[in-house]
Amino acid sequence: MPALPVLKHFWLLFAQACTLCLAALFVVVTLRPDLLPRFAARQNQVVVLREAAPGPSTPVPAQPTTGYADAARKAMPSVVNVYTSKAVRVANPLLDDPMLKRFFPDLVERAQTRRTTSLGSGVIVARNGYVLTNHHVIAGADEIQVVLADGRDFRATVRGDDPETDLAVLKVDATDLPAITFGSIDQVEVGDIVLAIGNPFGFGNTVTAGIVSALGRNHLGVNRFEDFIQTDAPINPGNSGGALVDTHGDLIGINSTIFSQSGGSMGIGFAIPVSLARDVLEQIIARGEVTRGWLGVEPQALTPGAAQALGVPVSAGVLVSGVQRGGPADRAGVHLRDVIVAIADRSTRDVPQLMAQVADLSPGSVVRLSLLREGKPLAVEVTVAKRPPPTPAQ
Repeated sequence: MPALPVLKHFWLLFAQACTLCLAALFVVVTLRPDLLPRFAARQNQVVVLREAAPGPSTPVPAQPTTGYADAARKAMPSVVNVYTSKAVRVANPLLDDPMLKRFFPDLVERAQTRRTTSLGSGVIVARNGYVLTNHHVIAGADEIQVVLADGRDFRATVRGDDPETDLAVLKVDATDLPAITFGSIDQVEVGDIVLAIGNPFGFGNTVTAGIVSALGRNHLGVNRFEDFIQTDAPINPGNSGGALVDTHGDLIGINSTIFSQSGGSMGIGFAIPVSLARDVLEQIIARGEVTRGWLGVEPQALTPGAAQALGVPVSAGVLVSGVQRGGPADRAGVHLRDVIVAIADRSTRDVPQLMAQVADLSPGSVVRLSLLREGKPLAVEVTVAKRPPPTPAQ
């Protein structure tokens, strides 16, 4: 019967065509998902971050002949200007007249309200419109505008923020944006040359250069969780939220604050390291908030006097100066004047390390807390809770 071979031939051709189409679709979805609008819309929670290749950084000559134009050229398109505005109430005794408020309420409301504006910087971290900046840049704003280095401007919304690290994530309705490449904080050393890019005093994208002056700066009283990169690259008002990059143009920090007695740069600036910024960014994109562990203890540095009174070495750990009533540590039997020496078998040397370790714990998990009580070792099991949001007083 001649019809059967013909049908079999066409069936083989059909199967091969389907296989080729599926293979082509897989390649497009993997390499260029933006070409498929419906697929991209369903995958809007997937964010691709550009990351520098691992390995030791390329040595930089002591006296470079070409400067750092390549690094600046690579990073500058990813740094944006952030303009915010908000309505504030203005006290005016002349407008408190009851008759005016009764017959001209709209006029009085407009007269008592004025808009204030502020400026800052941000960094494009994903091609589909995510921008990383400081929390204090956008705090309280009801209008946020992002202006790109090429002059395009977009209205932005706050995807989420984290006041305890002074970070916030903005979202603009745009695609194919010039996302920055993430570097590695593990390869950063004191003395490395760095560039600070931002919007000082509203001038627009500006590059300044300096070195890494110190790593792991804390006890500044700026944020709840502090692990700053200190730099002498000039950072001025408006630079907040901008990029601190290495000589390859890769992001190593988010410029956050300065120490100044004049309001301008005095050679002491601080940037949030890229490792902390990336963790906050990924949590906000995934869940809209940052989730941290909480034990309900108030830690305090173990001073020589306190260590002598408790009969423990001064380097033993961290003193418990307060226990939240009904909190996880309280329920586990942690007392005032206990000294925490390890959490989940990881030694705890100081307060910043303890706070970082607790923050990394997963709410609901059970961890072993190693203590010294009156000089004697003790271990308790603590069920970790979710860290409550900060209050305005914190």
